[in-house]
Amino acid sequence: MDHPTPPSPSEGVKKYIDRANQMLAVRQRDIASARKRRFDTIAVHGLYTATEAIEKNQGAIIEPVFASSGQAYRDSDEMEAAQTGQIPTWAYIRIHNPTLGYLEDTLALLEGYGIDADVGCVVYSSGMAAIENLSDTLLVRQGNDPINFVAQCQIYGGTFQQFNVRKMQERGIEVRWILDPNNIDEWRSKIDKHTRFLYGELPSNPGLVFFDLAKPVALAHEHGLPFVADSTIATPALMRPIAYGADIVIHSVTKTMSSSGTGTAGAVIARKPIVTNLPNDRMKADFCAYLRDYPHRDQGGCLHPFQALSTIGDLRTLRTRIDVWSQSALKVAQFLKKQPGVSDVNYLGLEDHPLYPVASKYLWLVDAEHDDRYGKRVNRYGHLLSFRVKNGPAAARKVFDRLQLIMRVTDLGRVKSIATIPSISTHLQQGEESRKMAHIPPDLVRLSVGAEHPDDIISDLEQALTAAK
Repeated sequence: MDHPTPPSPSEGVKKYIDRANQMLAVRQRDIASARKRRFDTIAVHGLYTATEAIEKNQGAIIEPVFASSGQAYRDSDEMEAAQTGQIPTWAYIRIHNPTLGYLEDTLALLEGYGIDADVGCVVYSSGMAAIENLSDTLLVRQGNDPINFVAQCQIYGGTFQQFNVRKMQERGIEVRWILDPNNIDEWRSKIDKHTRFLYGELPSNPGLVFFDLAKPVALAHEHGLPFVADSTIATPALMRPIAYGADIVIHSVTKTMSSSGTGTAGAVIARKPIVTNLPNDRMKADFCAYLRDYPHRDQGGCLHPFQALSTIGDLRTLRTRIDVWSQSALKVAQFLKKQPGVSDVNYLGLEDHPLYPVASKYLWLVDAEHDDRYGKRVNRYGHLLSFRVKNGPAAARKVFDRLQLIMRVTDLGRVKSIATIPSISTHLQQGEESRKMAHIPPDLVRLSVGAEHPDDIISDLEQALTAAK
């Protein structure tokens, strides 16, 4: 339900509307200025300007935490203008908060970097909350017709569970799984008049599946459908799916963006407008604003302001971290390729990887051509890799248990290197049959390479592999 239609504004309400329009004009100028800056500058500053610091926040150079559950209004006229949607407001922490706004501005600018498109963002308490909110919004029923959506099967275990159990088994919303996302005919065969959106994750977790994104995006748009891309592993430092036509981008901001590991966060980032066959003009025009005003407000998956500030701090070094961690991950992958106890190494940066060509088409370190160290475009392939241990699951567990520096954790994207066995952790609930479908064998070890020196990571792997013989 939309905001109640307000009556003709009184003089008091009109005063606040005029003031808000002036503020919005300044904001649009700030956005235009920010979009002219380089990626690193945007990551450091977002939309937080020196003028705002001095005039509103007593000169604080770091974005302030607004640790308040609610917003006070000057008088009844301002409250009416805010609650009827005639001026920007945050009102209550479940709806929004100024600190969350700083994070949303930064994420939208980073995801929209170098792209001729207007981009919005809304943040959530976790990546899973973000996926639930956006998918439920696109899966709203129109009458009694059946509805479905099409999704790549090689996705994060929590996402698979939400789609397969929460949506399909419990609510009867059909998910049509794609086994080979590089087969455009398979995507095409799964779409019908009841399809609501297409969904892919690239690179996928933990199998590092990658596909030619532009092709299913174009197919989705042929059918008047949005394409949703989970780009958690790549981050905007390596790939921005909106540049290739994707309508909506999902991030588990908990991961690489919040590398310090102090909490969870999620984000939905969308172009304006999105493509959709739903008869909702407001949602189509500004998907993120619609989510914030209605579904997000009503479902309550709000992010805490302290976590928003922590994430803002981590984002400031995103490009540099991705660059260094990617180079370290490549060295680790090259080491593992030579080990007799390892049967298979899955890292997109290895030139003999079957998906190396398509990954190289999309994964580029942002602004490398403007960096004195490179002066040209440079491929980087991220910090995540996986490998299989010879002699089966028991041998894999033995190697895993021997790790000393690398921590055994179900998380990823941390400043510290961490590893897990997906079949007994992140993808356990998915079930054996579904794991086979997604190519997640029981002897697979997932490794998220962190900021340690790669020599030390390699040394730890070497001792674990040697001791486990």
